[in-house]
Amino acid sequence: MALRAVRAAARGGRPGVSRAPVAAIDCGTNTIKLLIGDPGENLEAAVREMRMVRLGQDLDRTGRIADEALARAFAALDEYAALIRAHGARRVRFVATSATRDASNAEAFTAGVRERLGVEPEVVSGAEEAALAFDGAVRHLREQPAEPVLVVDIGGGSTELILGGVRTGPAAAHSMDIGSVRLHERHLRSDPPTPDEVAACLADIDAHLDACPVDPSAAGTVVGVAGTVTTLAAGALRLSAYDREATDQAALPVEVVHALVDRLVAMPVADRLALGYLHPGRADVIDAGGLILSRVLRRSPVAALVVSESDILDGIAWSLAGA
Repeated sequence: MALRAVRAAARGGRPGVSRAPVAAIDCGTNTIKLLIGDPGENLEAAVREMRMVRLGQDLDRTGRIADEALARAFAALDEYAALIRAHGARRVRFVATSATRDASNAEAFTAGVRERLGVEPEVVSGAEEAALAFDGAVRHLREQPAEPVLVVDIGGGSTELILGGVRTGPAAAHSMDIGSVRLHERHLRSDPPTPDEVAACLADIDAHLDACPVDPSAAGTVVGVAGTVTTLAAGALRLSAYDREATDQAALPVEVVHALVDRLVAMPVADRLALGYLHPGRADVIDAGGLILSRVLRRSPVAALVVSESDILDGIAWSLAGA
């Protein structure tokens, strides 16, 4: 299915019509996130939750989801199931990405999701994942961005680059097998990383970008989403604690982003843990995630990065509007 057709199907429903609550779950390599709310045009969210479960722990090395990672994920899903029941959400969509695509024991995870939530986790196509992420990132922007818009979605196991227009949707998208957890485990083993480890990580990122059919140099605006980007936004804004309202739609000069990434990479994890804005579950992998963002920005012509707190999770919720 063409990207534009997928996006049109994802948006679904009639704007401005009140509906019963829906529950959207986005399961990534590092986090599982839940949104419960009314998927009208403004997406009134009653619940936004995130659990750092590190589902992709050692996945790049072993090819399977670790038993302790499954236990963490199922504990989070037990909490989510209780919230979904409490809010009366009858339509639930569970979208799973990189970790469950790659695992040899994915069926154990699928069975656990089915048992707790009564739904099948969907490993969506690359085209649909791009459509959901792009729609979630750009639909709520208050200012009209210069087009084309490049959405950068950095996850634990993969990074998506999606290029398109606000009204027309994605025109091109690509998922690269580089993410904050995957690259940290692959390259950045010292604390802090050595110069050789950083160089190897950068070479890996650059090789993937060289092969990527989505060219960051074509972007009129770069919009960054997901935890790596929003955490870096909090640091760039010098927040003492993470503040979603402050980071959403902030425009960060790219020089500030590059300088912050360099500082974080050079810090030992103990020093990162002392930063009030940085979730402890990201402290070890923010180095690799930051390097991915920095390398994408260096290939783009933009002077500032736009941060969106809305992402694929919001796109999943909107996709339920017509369900």
